[in-house]
Amino acid sequence: MKIAAAYIRVSTDDQIEFSPASQISRIREYAKRNDYILPDEFIYMDEGISGRKAEKRPQFMKMIGTAKSKPKPFDAILLWKFSRFARNREDSIVYKSMLRKQHGIDVISVSENLGDDKMSILIEALIEAMDEFYSINLSEEVKRGMTEKAKRGGVLSIPPFGYKVENGAYIPVKDEAAIIRQVFTDYCDGVGMLRIAKNLNALGVRTHRGSKIENRTVEYWLNNPMYIGKIRWTPTGATSRNYHNKDSMVVDGRHEAIIDNETWERAQVKMREQKEKYRKYYSPRDKISHWLVGLCRCSLCGGPLVNCSGYLYCNNRGKGTCTGNGGIKTEQLEALVIDSLKSVVASSAPINITIQSRTSIRNDKPDIYAAQLAAAETRMARIREAYEAGIDTLEEYGRNKAKINAKIAQIHERMRREPEQTEADRFDALRANIKDALDIITSPAASAAEKNSAARGFIADIIKHDNAFDIEYHA
Repeated sequence: MKIAAAYIRVSTDDQIEFSPASQISRIREYAKRNDYILPDEFIYMDEGISGRKAEKRPQFMKMIGTAKSKPKPFDAILLWKFSRFARNREDSIVYKSMLRKQHGIDVISVSENLGDDKMSILIEALIEAMDEFYSINLSEEVKRGMTEKAKRGGVLSIPPFGYKVENGAYIPVKDEAAIIRQVFTDYCDGVGMLRIAKNLNALGVRTHRGSKIENRTVEYWLNNPMYIGKIRWTPTGATSRNYHNKDSMVVDGRHEAIIDNETWERAQVKMREQKEKYRKYYSPRDKISHWLVGLCRCSLCGGPLVNCSGYLYCNNRGKGTCTGNGGIKTEQLEALVIDSLKSVVASSAPINITIQSRTSIRNDKPDIYAAQLAAAETRMARIREAYEAGIDTLEEYGRNKAKINAKIAQIHERMRREPEQTEADRFDALRANIKDALDIITSPAASAAEKNSAARGFIADIIKHDNAFDIEYHA
């Protein structure tokens, strides 16, 4: 008897005819009739995944990798329909040819019985063409329907942090909404995205998928118009974090806003200012020659220092508008700057913050603590309901209750220890920021652009004098 593998794919949950159970049942019947052994280890299944691109189907790629083993592990791959194998003719031709010609493994549709003659080859090609046409047409119809739904302000995707979906509408989640408001407030008050992310992680805040908060998470929140009651939809597909894509449409939604328009506009202005600040000296997308580029200025004219053959010179000197002379090796200045930063971290003396943030650092953590306590109380209510409904045993209920009570006690302890922020606290926060950035600046694995970005989190300017330099920090 011959050995066979089976590949099952479903792209939706509501197609009973295409369900995994239905497909495997038909495949097993075919294997039995045609003297194939179908071991469980050779059954591969991708659920809820489109067949347009093979590389996005992990079980499919695993099956192909196994098929390349020597000696060949199976003689044929059984499918319910050829459309399950691929809905892209290029993938279908490449993988079928590789399996059949290079490894002697046939690909068989158990419901589309074809022979080995040349007419069967033509029919199989027609079936694949029809499958691809169906897939493309379905995609266009879905996009058209989603666009019309977007125009009406309907639900298009999973809810972002701060919302849930109930009865086909986005509904604010009280504790998460408080966190989103705090994020916007902090950012508008001068707290950087990376610092906001670290503060939230320290408080145990997680995304809907249970992941830690990253600075790009904060950036996504700050650019998401859903928080002011809007819906953003891009009919042309994914935008790769291009929040201002010309093809995107932003329309009024039917959900309650979390952020007021004034706060939203303040955040947008601040982000534009930050981009201008970086664009003035270099484009972060480009490879810069050294991480100090764009941070150093001339003490005489205030012009930026540029990297010329490993030396930093005043840019205006070459234009004849600055009388300064002499440069400094990038490696020499880098070592001096890093030593200076390490001294600041190790010292407890006040730091000369020459450029203040627009508003003083605020102590608005109580709202976040309240949100954390509310979330804990909600979890407590749920485990109590599970126990009362007989889902959890008394022992399980006791364990879960103890964990949540410990979490609540931890939050209360943090609240109790939260001090009023003083000038010393401000210096400590800046030292913490410098310490975090030093890990990146001194890392051989970090790029010049990454180091530059980290340094800009606390360095306003590095002012070069003839034989010395000053670092101006911003809070």
